[in-house]
Amino acid sequence: MNLIKPKRLNLGDTIGIIAPAGCVESKDGALKAKKIFEDLGYNIVFGKNIFNKKNYLAGTDEERLDDLHTFFEDNNINGIFCLRGGYGCIRLINKINYDLIQKHPKFFAGYSDITALCIMLMKKSNLITYHAPMCQGDFGINKISDFTFTKFLKAFTHFSTENVKAKKIYQSGNAEGILFGGNLATVTSLCGIDFIPDEKFIFFAEDLNEPVYKIDKMFTQLLNIEKFKQNINGLILGDFLKCGDKQLLESFFKELSKELNIPVLGGFKITHNKNKLTIPIGSNAKISEDKFLFEY
Repeated sequence: MNLIKPKRLNLGDTIGIIAPAGCVESKDGALKAKKIFEDLGYNIVFGKNIFNKKNYLAGTDEERLDDLHTFFEDNNINGIFCLRGGYGCIRLINKINYDLIQKHPKFFAGYSDITALCIMLMKKSNLITYHAPMCQGDFGINKISDFTFTKFLKAFTHFSTENVKAKKIYQSGNAEGILFGGNLATVTSLCGIDFIPDEKFIFFAEDLNEPVYKIDKMFTQLLNIEKFKQNINGLILGDFLKCGDKQLLESFFKELSKELNIPVLGGFKITHNKNKLTIPIGSNAKISEDKFLFEY
């Protein structure tokens, strides 16, 4: 897979903010995020439809898709950040003009429900995308975590590497591959379409408010896909917040590690929580015993 690494952002560049998923109940978070990036020295442009509302979505599918296409096609926009997750991205994935995006590659960032777009832009447009903090939930809160801000800033301003030590080792070893994954429930929602990399990958996952039996179900569903099972070369586990019995969850991850018989590391700040890493989807990565290494 010949993947495109987008250009880094420089001071004075223009960042477009879109809302491709859930509706925005208040403009306050968006406006606060806008000020933070403007104070850094960037120009901020809102998608024309981001404050629209249709039921639980930020406008119709056509409106949300129009903002995505418009900002990718506009050469004056240097990067695209998402406002929030929620739900709605899988409604767009079969309507996206992936050729347009491949012709106008740029930094694209979000997590949670945005995982669907990150994965599909990587798969269909050959663009490395970023599982990263979002404008409302992270920059729109009272004070964004210094850890989160620093990692995100590093990702979109510098070509660099990250070397993170695991807090938990379920199965040590060495593995290489491209990074693939994100929010587990959103990844699983893509089953039924062509979304799995054609090469070896290191899968990373996190989730929120999912009981252990559903986490078991989602991993099982993915591993029932022969291509997924053949190409997964390592597993990186982030936070699984408010997911019920922690001991039961640990027991499941230990059993899963034995079943996969590949390196499995856990305890990483890949999360819906305040402190989060920025993870490049499609970038080269390694597992080396108790360390997780990847390239921005």
